[in-house]
Amino acid sequence: MSTLILKGPIFTGEEYVESGVVVVDQSKGIIAGVGRKGEVDEPKDARALEVQDSTILPGLIDAHMHFFGSKKYDLTEWVTTPETLVALRSVADIRRLLRAGFTAVRDLGSKAGTFLSQGVEEGLIEGPRIVSAAKSLSQTGGNDDLAILPIDVAERLSYSYYCDGAWECRKAVRKVLRDGGELVKVYASGSFAQGSKVRTQFTVEELKAIVEEAHSAGMKVAAHAYGEEALTNSIDAGVDSIEHGIGLTSDIAEQIEKKEIFYVPTLSAYLALKPTVNPERDRAITKHLSEDMKIAKEFHLKVVAGTDYVGCDTEPHGENYREIVNLAKYLGNKEALVAATSRAADCLGLKTSGLIRTGYGADLVVTKGNPLENPEHLSPGNIFYVIRKGQLHRVNG
Repeated sequence: MSTLILKGPIFTGEEYVESGVVVVDQSKGIIAGVGRKGEVDEPKDARALEVQDSTILPGLIDAHMHFFGSKKYDLTEWVTTPETLVALRSVADIRRLLRAGFTAVRDLGSKAGTFLSQGVEEGLIEGPRIVSAAKSLSQTGGNDDLAILPIDVAERLSYSYYCDGAWECRKAVRKVLRDGGELVKVYASGSFAQGSKVRTQFTVEELKAIVEEAHSAGMKVAAHAYGEEALTNSIDAGVDSIEHGIGLTSDIAEQIEKKEIFYVPTLSAYLALKPTVNPERDRAITKHLSEDMKIAKEFHLKVVAGTDYVGCDTEPHGENYREIVNLAKYLGNKEALVAATSRAADCLGLKTSGLIRTGYGADLVVTKGNPLENPEHLSPGNIFYVIRKGQLHRVNG
């Protein structure tokens, strides 16, 4: 058995251990033991790393991102960039994510996500576990329908399946399953990327058909929702996570809390946007970055870290730790770390990830300093080591 021992301060994904030991079975890619120093058996022939003045954490998770392979934040480019070029550009993004301490990500709609996931699992690409939604679901004329193109061309090029009516929606879910998707992403509303007034999309009947079909296949459903109507429709349909969640109210938060739906506010995406002449957009973002987050904290929503980064110049993969920093301003440092580790793993359905616990997968990160004191310690330049499936990757130092 090839064994690695890490010694130093630990954040397990739940609690902080000032002087701890983690034993990694590298041949099996699992954590063989964890606890306080002196309480854990340490194999004599193991390689040991002392990481004082650092912190050992579960691998970080970005629960909402995209592999668009685009150079700029632009819907036209996202739709028209060829699938092959998307995949090639995304390989570099995947490697950057791993080196930044991310050992799992959830790709909520892209042209090449399932193939990239397969490439990582086959060992062709060095990177994090990719939980891919394959193509997202949009109604005709909806969020990803580039109206300047003929409808057949737009649909052929899009990273979404267009569907209308309950039975078409069910068929679209089956297409996602056929493509190798592990969950379904649906647009319950439009977004600011369309550059016009945000509209509610899909009826409750259509959303319920999507959820029922996905759940029957063992897949979760993530709903992009802007506005009170879209949020309410998503809750009524029984989705598993609400993405963005702009327009949160106390009544809606109470329903989300009662149904134990995950809430992924994607603060980083909005902080990366520049002011526009669209007052509706600016008001909604301002409220989301203030009142919405206060409500989420007040009702103890299951907040999860997700950037909505697409990999372009203004949203580069590798800087995804920014969401933890942003969440910490509202929830505190510990809750922000939980949102990017143990709770994010629950959201993704990764049953043996997100915690440093015996028997769990050995996906770990060692960072300079203590992110419980300052989450800026998670910046890529502070990452010393990343362990993925038990294999040690030296990043800095």
